[in-house]
Amino acid sequence: MERSDHTKVAILGAGRGGRALLDLLHQIPSIEIVGIADRNPAAPGLERARELQVPVATNVPDLVSNHGVSLILDVTGDPEMETYLHAHKPPTANVLSGSASRLLWKLIQHESKLEAELLQSEKLAGIGSFAAGIAHDINNPLQLILGLAENLAEERDLNAVHQQAQDIIEAVKRTSAICRDLTRYSRRASPHDDVLVPVNEKLDEALKIARYASSFHDIEMIKQYQPGAAVKGNPDELLHVLVNLITNAVHAMEGRGGTLTIETLLHDGQVEIRISDTGCGIDPDKLDEIFEPFFTTKAPGKGTGLGLYNVKTIVNKMHGTIAVDSRIDGGTTFTLTFPDAELVGQGSLS
Repeated sequence: MERSDHTKVAILGAGRGGRALLDLLHQIPSIEIVGIADRNPAAPGLERARELQVPVATNVPDLVSNHGVSLILDVTGDPEMETYLHAHKPPTANVLSGSASRLLWKLIQHESKLEAELLQSEKLAGIGSFAAGIAHDINNPLQLILGLAENLAEERDLNAVHQQAQDIIEAVKRTSAICRDLTRYSRRASPHDDVLVPVNEKLDEALKIARYASSFHDIEMIKQYQPGAAVKGNPDELLHVLVNLITNAVHAMEGRGGTLTIETLLHDGQVEIRISDTGCGIDPDKLDEIFEPFFTTKAPGKGTGLGLYNVKTIVNKMHGTIAVDSRIDGGTTFTLTFPDAELVGQGSLS
């Protein structure tokens, strides 16, 4: 059954503006791009459409009349095209062309920029919660380096000097790895095209980051990974989603211990990621609000209220869904469901 809230869009013109509209509208689940057309076969938007598996049309009349199109975006800049469309468009279709289509493009670009800034702001705000974990993990190798350096000042055995120097090198490498992980996580999400992201590797990377923000003391870890799980999307944004959900799960068990279970599953052409805890659970009355911006159940100063809002925004952009099952004192499970990237097209591994 066709969803009534879907908008079927045809894009005419695959130059810079057409490609930008294609990239931005493709991220919105409620919009179906039925095709894009351009008289130039080498137009950049046509190549991008093939990557996104959006139909490329060569015949404008067929594109605008035979697909139940409800909105036609004309970014060709051709006055004759504007005249043609108003004369031949289906009666149920609306046309945006000329200055109207340019305004839409600018508005969508502005919204996309605001969402990126919101995500980056929430990510940087969360870095503050990493401070204690970072200090602990960096202090240990620094103390080791200090002790070894003091020994070297009086060591006369060349073999011992070599061994202690090697130990110092390894301690420095551990410290550098911590800094590298945090730098990679805190950077602004790269704007590159969607790629094939191996989910199990991203989950392990997210676990490393989440350990700085949360104490895993008295928490049992269960990982059940299905090999080959991969999704199409931005790897930096997916990492942020996973860190957020894992951190929330550990915080829900703070002071009481419990079990953190992370699973990946492949079935029916979809990839599922499940993150479960045995913590305090979420009040049923609050479940409808947890994805709203600035909603938080944490104490003042403990959260921005943007975490789950950003999570849902990213998941939607990846054409996935997010579901939550929770019981007071019975734990919570977040389930992310995405199209299996291996079935919708190949890409480069992140």
